[in-house]
Amino acid sequence: MSSLDPVLAHIEAQRADHLARLMDYLRHPSISAQDIGIGKVAGLLVEMLERLGMEAEAVPTAGHPMVLGRRTEVPGAPTVLLYGHYDVQPPEPLEEWISPPFEPTLRDGRIYARGAGDNKGQHFAQLLAIESWLAVHGRLPCNVIVLLEGEEEIGSPRIADFVRAHAERLKADLVITADGPLHPSGRPVVTFGVRGVVNFELRVRTGRTDAHSGNHGGTMPNAIWTLVHLLSTMKDPDGRITIDGLHDPILPPGNAERAAAEALPVDVAGYLTEMGLSKLDTPDDRGFHDRLMFHPTLTINGLHGGYGGAGSKTVLPCAAVAKCDIRLVPDMTPEQALDCVRAHVAQAAPEVEVVAQGGMLPSRTPIDSPFTAPIVAAVRAARGEEPYLIPSAGGSLPDYVFTKILGIPAFVVPYANADEANHAPNENIEVALFHAGIRTGAALLDQLGQMRV
Repeated sequence: MSSLDPVLAHIEAQRADHLARLMDYLRHPSISAQDIGIGKVAGLLVEMLERLGMEAEAVPTAGHPMVLGRRTEVPGAPTVLLYGHYDVQPPEPLEEWISPPFEPTLRDGRIYARGAGDNKGQHFAQLLAIESWLAVHGRLPCNVIVLLEGEEEIGSPRIADFVRAHAERLKADLVITADGPLHPSGRPVVTFGVRGVVNFELRVRTGRTDAHSGNHGGTMPNAIWTLVHLLSTMKDPDGRITIDGLHDPILPPGNAERAAAEALPVDVAGYLTEMGLSKLDTPDDRGFHDRLMFHPTLTINGLHGGYGGAGSKTVLPCAAVAKCDIRLVPDMTPEQALDCVRAHVAQAAPEVEVVAQGGMLPSRTPIDSPFTAPIVAAVRAARGEEPYLIPSAGGSLPDYVFTKILGIPAFVVPYANADEANHAPNENIEVALFHAGIRTGAALLDQLGQMRV
């Protein structure tokens, strides 16, 4: 019998208790955007970590505290940093919830509550995995650091400074994040990276005030047309971004990353139907997953100016704003991308102002990392099936603080169902997947404990 087997048996015996405790945890709001309940939940987490024999504290920041716990008592074994976030999205619109967002409710094998999947249910499963090891063996098979952030849902504005300031306390061999969904098929996944992002606005004012489109049409420049013409120079009809220098730093994926992306199943027809589309976006010569992982994007999030109300108003707008984002791939940076945008705008439409709105670096861990095999083995042991390997997620997470600042590999091993409705009304996690997450967390500790560093 392996040392993992009695831990898994303990987890199975504690199913009812684990579920009840998760529902109790979910009753406590922790809404970072509205500063509701953050301090209380941070305190609850410190108490949980202390009960696990960890050195634990809520470390103050200029915003919401970071909850940090350490239990490092196994010489020669790896140290894994388990990252998650205890803040949740605002629950509004409340009228669209079938049951109240902070009154966890069981329906059809799922727990419905804000934070059930994103991220309380998932990091709580990690903590219960630690607890289960200790209950059975009295010690952990490897060293563990827990970092739970209170500002992920507002863009993690302070985590980079925190990680730099506390790099010694966060010194680990790898990072594992349990966040996000499984593959839509229900199969587990291991994700090795994320795209970064930079947000910016293009602003222009062509006159003192909006004007009559007849009396001034032909003499006064139209602010919206100014932006439309500028935007048309930034991306060609074939869908290729035409901003000079933007692509220069891009690090192409290796053969292993490309092979993993090509091995992922995809139902393009089903995707088109689900999204109500007639075709995929351009360029036409890129594979489905290739588009989401290995290329930057330029998105117009909104174009604002003039009149948009009912009926007609023959107005000539004097001001307009385009809100945009660029998704970044390694080794692009928000600063480099913005410099390229500014240079392009200065050449094509110098009267337009570029206003930075923040950003996040991309991150990618090589698939051939020495930690890949034990992580895959752990998922297989807990779930009974092989995970898909995803080189990069299309969205953005603050993984860069681990890979760029701490210089350690980062992996995302999610536990939640693909239809968890995170950020939306009726957020949920399947009860079976919550329990599978505890098993996976326990198996990860077991596999890492068999390594020596």
